[in-house]
Amino acid sequence: MKHLLLFAAAVAATVGLNAQKPITAPAGGKAISDELIGIFFEDISSSADGGLNAELVQNGSFEYNPTEHDGWGAGTAWKQIRPGHSLGYLETRMDTPIHPNNPTYMRLNVERVKEYYDYTGWKGFGLQNDGFEGMSVTVGSNYTFSAFCRNADGASKQLRVALVEPQGWGKDPKLLAEAVVEIASQEWQKYEAVLTPNADSRNAVLQLLVLTTGSMDIDMVSLFPQDTYNGHGLRRDLVQALANLHPKFMRFPGGCVVHGGGDGFWNTYRWKTTIGPKEQRRQLKNTWGYHQSMGLGYYEYFQLCEDLDMQPLPILPCGVSCQGANGGWGMRGQAQDVVPMSEMDEWVQDALDLIEWANGDPATSQWAKMRADAGHPAPFNLKYLGIGNEERISPEFAERFKYMYNKVRAAHPEIVIVGTAGPGSHPGNPDFDNGWKLAEEIELPILDEHYYEPRDYFLTSRQYDNYPRDRKTKVYLGEYAAKDKKLIDALAEGLYLLHVERNGDVVAMTSYAPLFARKNATNWNPDLIYFDNERTYLTCSYYVQQMFGQSSGQWYYGDCVDIADATELQGQSVVLNTKTRRLYVKLCNASGDSKKATLDLRRFSSMKKQATKTVLVGQPEDENNYEQQPIAPQISTIKASGKATIDMAPYSMTMIEYQL
Repeated sequence: MKHLLLFAAAVAATVGLNAQKPITAPAGGKAISDELIGIFFEDISSSADGGLNAELVQNGSFEYNPTEHDGWGAGTAWKQIRPGHSLGYLETRMDTPIHPNNPTYMRLNVERVKEYYDYTGWKGFGLQNDGFEGMSVTVGSNYTFSAFCRNADGASKQLRVALVEPQGWGKDPKLLAEAVVEIASQEWQKYEAVLTPNADSRNAVLQLLVLTTGSMDIDMVSLFPQDTYNGHGLRRDLVQALANLHPKFMRFPGGCVVHGGGDGFWNTYRWKTTIGPKEQRRQLKNTWGYHQSMGLGYYEYFQLCEDLDMQPLPILPCGVSCQGANGGWGMRGQAQDVVPMSEMDEWVQDALDLIEWANGDPATSQWAKMRADAGHPAPFNLKYLGIGNEERISPEFAERFKYMYNKVRAAHPEIVIVGTAGPGSHPGNPDFDNGWKLAEEIELPILDEHYYEPRDYFLTSRQYDNYPRDRKTKVYLGEYAAKDKKLIDALAEGLYLLHVERNGDVVAMTSYAPLFARKNATNWNPDLIYFDNERTYLTCSYYVQQMFGQSSGQWYYGDCVDIADATELQGQSVVLNTKTRRLYVKLCNASGDSKKATLDLRRFSSMKKQATKTVLVGQPEDENNYEQQPIAPQISTIKASGKATIDMAPYSMTMIEYQL
């Protein structure tokens, strides 16, 4: 994290220069996309609950089922407690819930509340939540507890809410903070209290102890740090890691999550059930084998995009399941689950309503009013909308995609629609070829390609050099990564991105995937950012992505750098951002030999006297982990000159930033 903060500080030092008057690009450049680097968020490897969502309580709504890591009877992360030999029993119920979308709640039937002789004041019957492998809390910080409760037998109850650190069998827990809440209502009512720990703890738990005999219902238990990014409920350090990538857009919520993945179409993600009050959101089994509380829903996604000045790119299903459903992975003959064409208008309406929710006027739009009621009366200014994710491009898919595409385009021609090239997006793959045929037939603005390959592919392939330049459809490389997280893999990705930048007139957007992975809950490797309850570690690939995110621009120059004795393992780019008056030179050397690069930047006038040089360098098999992070940017100030020779160390990537 120290290296991340130093890099962020270096970037922030020049932010004030953005207000300068834009400049005109000198001759010899090629217009490219300045939205090349974005991020792709999917709830995989516990990226949302237990990750970006700052909620400390796991399964606070009691909606987990036995297929979602249930092991306690009361639900994942919960267990019954009865200090002082108090007596009672739990009931999982679904009658008269808070809301039909959130049907399950817990009834606590308390039969006896007693202090046993060897306990020092701890008594009551209730529940303990262990969070996500414990809760990490900080002394003096405020945490808001909330829960919906009601009395089942009409008698007022006392509920002791305690944040504690267990001390082992037979010992009282260490009390960190507590509050007593009086539960008086016979109807569902939200109760709150603020807990302020008196010490740091990395293994805290939340205890809820009813101190009065009788029956009480409880649901939607929450413990939320008040210190979140912009106060919007997301974990501050994880969002800051995203901000430091300088992404131009965010694709969400998936990925296979969009259309139910291997579970089938019944588990499709529907955006409308993820907005509004959290107690009214419909939760889902996650494609990756755990639970989605939807505490991180579409409202929070759009809010995050606004906080980080990213374009939102929501992806909606188009009435066709993932080919992986029902054991179909790798079976091209596997029939996809499809919505009958007579029912496709429902899916079209979902897209139209999403646009209204994001961009509409609350005075005239029901959906926009819901956005305003949630606290955001101004529009989110949605520009992009994705339809479909990596589905096999079957005749059934093509029929439904065209139907949905034409309907949405007719209603909202201002929205840029992104389609899919299916899985394994390389020329010669039948889905890839069919996807491009469909895209050209309907003049689709952007087509999303996905591929994960060994490092050798990224070291040597230059796929986009051979793409036709007269296509109306641009490329979005929406998911890609080398299949390891060593420095050499990151450099391979860097070389590939230099070729993408060179083809920035064809490739409009890219996003590495997956983005996040939680320790001990990782479904996929490699990932860009790894984390536990209080730490992150940033991979070598993260720092390569960061260089490209920081160096976005509108013009590419291919004749300003000469690398002596260059092979396919070296690459370069020169990118000009006319809006910020910055010029970026990037050099990658993925070989074990030193190289020299000669720069001729004399066409760029009025260069400031100093430039910032950032170098990523190490041994090819180096990688970062929780215990050590040997690879991080090395930042220095150098003299700026129209002509210069730059040493390219073995296994290194270098970026030089000039201010004009």
